[in-house]
Amino acid sequence: MKLISWNVNGLRAARKKGFDAFLKRIDADIICLQETKMQETQKDFTFDSYHEYWNSAIKKGYSGTLCLTKEKPLTVSYGIDGEGYNDEGRIITLEFSTFYLVNVYVPNAQSELKRLSYRMRFEDDFRGYLKALDQKKPVILCGDLNVAHKPVDLKNPKPNERNAGFTIEERGKFSALLEAGFVDTFRHFNPDTIKYSWWSYRFNARKNNAGWRIDYFVVSKRLLPRIQDSDILTDVHGSDHCPVILQTEPLGGEKR
Repeated sequence: MKLISWNVNGLRAARKKGFDAFLKRIDADIICLQETKMQETQKDFTFDSYHEYWNSAIKKGYSGTLCLTKEKPLTVSYGIDGEGYNDEGRIITLEFSTFYLVNVYVPNAQSELKRLSYRMRFEDDFRGYLKALDQKKPVILCGDLNVAHKPVDLKNPKPNERNAGFTIEERGKFSALLEAGFVDTFRHFNPDTIKYSWWSYRFNARKNNAGWRIDYFVVSKRLLPRIQDSDILTDVHGSDHCPVILQTEPLGGEKR
């Protein structure tokens, strides 16, 4: 089974930069997108062979998530327990026979950390939600988590210690998630690898590989024996992020 997660920084813009060709080439069972920046009602396209599940922000041109899946899920819910954080379209949960798939776009703490307190509330609420799901079935979480967990996960850790995405508060919340029974799959398979998933558009950051690893596949620990690989597709362009990929044994979310 092949799963992809990608912050496309505007789906309409990404489609002009080769997204559709990537979708066809990668032939994934499930594609999870973040920062779609559009309403479902604005689209004039469909993705052949995929069921589409959109969670758009109320504010047009902002945030938003989308799941594309070949296998129709048993249930679909939006936000936390069907309501929380839906104003910004940040969470979609797909239930399959043997697992939950959660697509998330975690809020950015923003410049001068003006949204850090909101971010902290989100982290606690979201972790509680994931733990509750995990009591029923194992969870695959993917998305732009807007945090570089360790110094190895960004090019310049020291000057970023009080910047959004690398504060001790945000990193601590990610550690708390792992301590609650979840695993960062890329770091599990690549304990020392330096590889990034996001680069600023400024200062030739991508050309110089001055990036951050903030896009993840995180899974329930008991699911780990069925995970085959986790990687970052740094050669794929079309956004300031690149896709991340998870490959697993058959889990029940494939087209049968």
